[in-house]
This record gives sequence, C-alpha cells and structure tokens, in this order.
Amino acid sequence: MSVMCKAGGVPKEKIGIQENEKIHIGEFESMCNPIFQAFVVDDADTDFNVLLGLCVGHDSLFLKYAKAPSTVLAVKDRVMGHNPLAAIYLSDNYYQWLDNP
Repeated sequence: MSVMCKAGGVPKEKIGIQENEKIHIGEFESMCNPIFQAFVVDDADTDFNVLLGLCVGHDSLFLKYAKAPSTVLAVKDRVMGHNPLAAIYLSDNYYQWLDNP
C-alpha cells in the first residue's frame, strides 16, 4: 500500500502562513502530515515500510510514529528539485562529463 505526501494535509494557514507567503497565492496549499501517514500504514497493518521522497525531518516523524520497521530509500531535497533520484536517473548521460573532464 502507499500513502501520498499530502495525505492528511493541514492547511498552511493553521501554522500562521500568510496568503502572500504561499507558493500559489489565493489557492489552497497543504503541508505534509507524516504522523498521519504513519497512522495510515499502521491501520493497514504493514509489515515493513519503505519511505521514498519524504522531506528530511518528515521522515524522522514518520519513523517515530510508525509501528512497523521502516527504512528510507531516498529523501526529498531542494538541490534536486524534490526529485531525490534525479542524479541516479541522469548518471549515464547528463553527469557523464564528471568522469571525463
């Protein structure tokens, strides 16, 4: 089973984010809720969880609340545009110049 990033999302306004601080002004934006995500997999009685693409810090919260053993495959980061495996996907073409300076 899988749980999407915004499952159990909380409106950003709940923590004091102002409308002019949003990415898309005038639209609904939610924060991720890794604790809720852990509860979802707990309800599904998973045996083992593999986290892929949660933000750093969110993965820690998930690991704290999930009952089943869990591991992190890749975390989301801003350097790779929230695409944690981009460097691996592009290793045979875009980053080829690193081996041949």
